[in-house]
Amino acid sequence: MEILVCVRRVPDTSENEIELNPAGNDIERDELVYSINESDNYAVEEALQIVSRVGGKVTVVTVGGDDDEEILRREMAMGASHGVLISDDAFSGSDGRGIATILKAFAQKGQYDLILTGVQADDGAAQVGGMLAAMLDYPFASLVNSIEVLEGRKLKISREIEGGNKEMNEIDLPCVLSIQTGINEPRYVGMRGIRQIASVPIPTFSASDLGVDPAAVGQAATKVKRVDYFVPAVGRGAEMLHGSREEIVDKVLELVAAKGGLK
Repeated sequence: MEILVCVRRVPDTSENEIELNPAGNDIERDELVYSINESDNYAVEEALQIVSRVGGKVTVVTVGGDDDEEILRREMAMGASHGVLISDDAFSGSDGRGIATILKAFAQKGQYDLILTGVQADDGAAQVGGMLAAMLDYPFASLVNSIEVLEGRKLKISREIEGGNKEMNEIDLPCVLSIQTGINEPRYVGMRGIRQIASVPIPTFSASDLGVDPAAVGQAATKVKRVDYFVPAVGRGAEMLHGSREEIVDKVLELVAAKGGLK
């Protein structure tokens, strides 16, 4: 099975203190530490597990700049067969629709049975997977938390739905799936593995290579614009309860009753 996984380099929230820029329409990005988007990492791991069961290859692709080679090499060290960088000044500032347009052009150059994305990236919109599927006219499912390969070019998938329930579906290949975190446990990638693929060439595709009209992507073509970012007001801190188990239970009941929670 040929699997394409779309990945993205994002600010590492565990390593950064996020601050707004002076205009209030984005975060300050100049000094941030970046890493692979968490849900994309789960998508790569799931692709590798599928290939280990049924055979095939995993290609990871990202839209970005030279610095984004870092995450491609990390996922190749993880086990992906190929890494591809899509880079062009014309792509700068693309919204979800623009990114999906770029990925569609690349996907059509190959013959991929399955395309995976993370459920969402750093803007939280969770749009690219669904838009990519629509542009390719492929079946799509989001919030996928298990995948089983069936006979007859079908998958059996589980989706996370409201209330912690699961929805089971069969879906035809080729298709696009957005992967929920927790579907698996991504394998550890050591520095030795990263060094081993440090000199492996990463092919780069530009807008002209993909036949993408620069006017259809980039900042000028965005349909969604960031208008305002704000930091929520700090609320009242939590009240810490101390004492024995019985004392804490009694205090909780008193607090709930005081709030009208007990009749």
